[in-house]
Amino acid sequence: MEGVAPDTPRARRTPGAGHAPRARRTVVVVAFDGVQLLDVTGPVEVFTTANRHGGDYDVRVVSPTGESVTTSSGLVIGAGEPPLRLPRRRSTLLVAGRQDWRTAVADTGLVSLVARMAGQAERVASVCAGAFLLAEAGVLDGRRAATHWELATQLATAYPRVRVEDNPVFARDGHVLTSAGVTAGIDLSLALVEEDWGAETARGVARQLVVFMARPGGQAQFSARLAPRQPQHPAVRRVMDHVTEDPAATHTLTALASAAGLSGRHLERLFRTEVGTTPGRYVESVRVEAARTLLEAGGGTVEEVAQQAGFGSSESLRRVFQRVLGIAPTQYRARFHSTAAP
Repeated sequence: MEGVAPDTPRARRTPGAGHAPRARRTVVVVAFDGVQLLDVTGPVEVFTTANRHGGDYDVRVVSPTGESVTTSSGLVIGAGEPPLRLPRRRSTLLVAGRQDWRTAVADTGLVSLVARMAGQAERVASVCAGAFLLAEAGVLDGRRAATHWELATQLATAYPRVRVEDNPVFARDGHVLTSAGVTAGIDLSLALVEEDWGAETARGVARQLVVFMARPGGQAQFSARLAPRQPQHPAVRRVMDHVTEDPAATHTLTALASAAGLSGRHLERLFRTEVGTTPGRYVESVRVEAARTLLEAGGGTVEEVAQQAGFGSSESLRRVFQRVLGIAPTQYRARFHSTAAP
């Protein structure tokens, strides 16, 4: 590949069960000035490592001009000219992203290149903010898509024809795949390796790179504190402040309506209109964030955390964490309390 040397010919292992030997697959990664380094190198490392575990990829890093690109971290990546035409079968176009996505989508030459190559490739994928380039090129119209949780609202606002999902590590809609932030490009690439060459090859790559074969949970585990739409109605603001000040207090609809000086039905209608959720869901979200803060601080037992956050019992806390975050409270604490090895 241009920018990354291809593996030399070697004896290949048999693909996973149910996967007959297949011809070499082409992966073209689109890079450009300001691109996030790991958006490019993460997937490239997965696909080239797969070549040592039974896969057979021709991996190329290309730029719109065919010249090297300077990444967001200041490192330079060697890149080549985009191929005039991708093979329709056994080809994957992967579009990296840049945090300043507006600059990327304003580059008409880059967008045209993405649109042209996306129309040729068998599969199309993006990493992180690369979803904005796919959206600008019209590839995501009417499709489900993921991006970094911080950018999900911006993607949905800028491209209303895209069905944006803010929690998946990666999403697939037909032949188009989009991943969440940065390292999620590794998860997406591993899934493609498994699809192409079987689970055994993908497991070999995951072990080699010391990453999850399938990451547990979604982006909600990593996102910042919930920031709902700011309401205009003073009664709704008063209720939200009341809940945030003491998540463990009794916050039934009746109690909240009394605090707001409204009927329960009127309060629910105002919440849906101004906050985009129900009072009950808002209370739950505040309690989840309170529990996360307590677990990350490391103080107290899970039962004590549940009481302090307003869940009443560790079992209630566990059920909500599994539903909202896809992880148990004990696992959350182990993962986010410290970077020290257990």
